Amino acid sequence: MPLQKISEFDTDYHNTLGKDIKGMGVYVQGTDEKIGTVSDAVVDDQGAFRYLILDLGFLIFGKKVLLPIGKSRIDSTADRVYVVSMTREQAENLPEYQENTALDYDYEEKVRGVYRTPSVESSAPLDAISTARLTTPTYDRNAYNYAQEPDLYDVNAHEDQTFKLYEERLVANKQRRKTGEVAIGKHVETETVTVAVPVERERVVIERVTPKDAGKVVSAETANFGEGEVVHVELYEEVANVHKEAFLREEVRVQKVVDRETVEVEETIRREELDVDAEGSTIEEKTGKLPKDRI
Repeated sequence: MPLQKISEFDTDYHNTLGKDIKGMGVYVQGTDEKIGTVSDAVVDDQGAFRYLILDLGFLIFGKKVLLPIGKSRIDSTADRVYVVSMTREQAENLPEYQENTALDYDYEEKVRGVYRTPSVESSAPLDAISTARLTTPTYDRNAYNYAQEPDLYDVNAHEDQTFKLYEERLVANKQRRKTGEVAIGKHVETETVTVAVPVERERVVIERVTPKDAGKVVSAETANFGEGEVVHVELYEEVANVHKEAFLREEVRVQKVVDRETVEVEETIRREELDVDAEGSTIEEKTGKLPKDRI
């Protein structure tokens, strides 16, 4: 089964899992002793987790190793990975993992060989140690299957795993934005208007008439002939005198009103559903366990 890093199998894996396992702290099970961090994960061609790549900087400076997934317990709530039955001696004996390391059967066997070694107390008798080494199993490289070693690859061989399912929901909010601007001002317009003003003008009318006693003889004293007698008559007229005055014509009030309406916004949301690949076995959903060879 060809192995590859999880990001190569699924570029969107952190959304698929609901959490990025990279960077999780690695602790010895049952303690707060940190031995490293998760650097990456390795999956098979079906996407099943097989190994976690551990950076043992807290235990052995600068060394990365592979941890079979069955030897781990992932606690996504605490962002921790607990290592099951791993000793410092095993960590020191594990082959170092580098970016150019070929994940082939031979390399995996070196890794598995370390984890297969039984953990024996230093006070145990020598015959117990010898018996444990003699019972270490061997496998055929052409017929090897991960199911043959559930202690290394079956996540259900140890404590239950926590697997979170996430769902998106719409959160409605509002924000103000400028939709326009109204400029209100005033300007002066001019026009020519005509106003009728009645005026009076004086003129002289000279009328020559024949008196009723025309031809009557008058005395020499009455007939006073003379030259230079002039009569002056003053004439007047009215002239239109127009001036301007300003007055208040109207008042303009400017105010804003708020129109309210309900708008519908449509968006696509995602929800994670649990995929259970039973592979022929019966699993009760209430247990919360995933099928074999899955995490």
